[in-house]
Amino acid sequence: MRSSRALLASYVANGVFATAVHFAVLWTNINVLRMSSAGMANLLAAVVGIGTSFAGNRWFVFRARGQAILGQATRYLALYAVIALMHGGVLWLWSDISHLDYRIGFVVATSLQFALSFVGNRYLVFRHAA
Repeated sequence: MRSSRALLASYVANGVFATAVHFAVLWTNINVLRMSSAGMANLLAAVVGIGTSFAGNRWFVFRARGQAILGQATRYLALYAVIALMHGGVLWLWSDISHLDYRIGFVVATSLQFALSFVGNRYLVFRHAA
């Protein structure tokens, strides 16, 4: 069993990587695909970021490869469905309604996501692995 500090460090590393993937897809949706809604562009990007995060959490952070993947994936998707709606809602309010810079809104939404996802992953999704 790893220390809480090591667990948190690997969680942060995985989160940074998944967030970079998420933001790259968001940027592509807005700047290359020319999607007019930052909220919708973000929701689509969140799907890719969530998949990246799940793989990293299962194999790298919580090292829960011995557990049934279907149960983990179901709990993970439920948790991240709520988080993705919250993330998209924050970006929609920030950018589409308030007309503020979507990049700053992304940081605000991602900060909330980080706190919710660590607690949810540790105690709901991968609870027996940590």
